[in-house]
Amino acid sequence: MSDLISWVLLLLGGFIALTAAIGVLRFPDFYSRLHPAGTGDTLAQFLIMIGLLPLIGSWVDGVKLVMITLLLFVTTPTSTHAISQAAHLEGLLPWKREEKSSG
Repeated sequence: MSDLISWVLLLLGGFIALTAAIGVLRFPDFYSRLHPAGTGDTLAQFLIMIGLLPLIGSWVDGVKLVMITLLLFVTTPTSTHAISQAAHLEGLLPWKREEKSSG
């Protein structure tokens, strides 16, 4: 049963990583692309690391996985925020949709 739960979490994490990568390609501007990059990446990493826990052999490796998960859970959103703040301070403006003229 734990193998099944692990594989479901691993596949779900892989699916979220794939959809986040597609979102990075499809969104129109830098700021919009940061959202799937940061959010999707954090959730995918979390699910994959938790999915690996029942599959490993020793508790030492489990503690390492939990520590890596916590580190990534904190640093990924922080780095995304720092990147967006640097872009804002540099003067990068968000994308605006052009309105179609009637007539």
